[in-house]
Amino acid sequence: MDYSGDSVGKTSVIRQENHTMADFQQKRPFKSAIRKLARPFPDINAFDALVQDIIRNNPFGCTSYRVPKKNHLPVEKVREMYTAKFVYIDMDGRRLGTGSETYGSISGFHRGIAAVISNLANIAAHGGTVQRNRDADMYAVTLKCHDPNGELFFLNLARDKVTISSYSDDSIRLRIEEWTEGVPALK
Repeated sequence: MDYSGDSVGKTSVIRQENHTMADFQQKRPFKSAIRKLARPFPDINAFDALVQDIIRNNPFGCTSYRVPKKNHLPVEKVREMYTAKFVYIDMDGRRLGTGSETYGSISGFHRGIAAVISNLANIAAHGGTVQRNRDADMYAVTLKCHDPNGELFFLNLARDKVTISSYSDDSIRLRIEEWTEGVPALK
């Protein structure tokens, strides 16, 4: 748009130029699939052990690849988030408040929990004692995987579900489904 006018308060004239915008073009039909777990991971250590096993042992047969100026491993962690939940209770066991803290690493998660539990000013503000609510903790890690067919896809592991996204070849989903059948924590 072109805004034209004078500086003495006369009516401004707005001229609209004709712009043609390009439409987004879908390259391929990307898919996603979710598997809800019967039981959430019992704790962050069991969750992390599975994530590290996937990265180290590459159960999907992914391959390394190169983009300009960068080599990539077959399976790479691209995002992680760990949320610790807390509850503040009074002497009679009644809930006074809740809290949650989210961290970008497991070490941050552990250090953060210690910091929240020892934060006397925050505990005093709630007027009770702080307790961990481990059953409500949340964990999520996204892995970028390079399939042998050249396709990139994402595997998101959360405490209560597994999601495959951005794939188009159904053999990827079938391979991951077969793998999850052999992992007791993912049933």
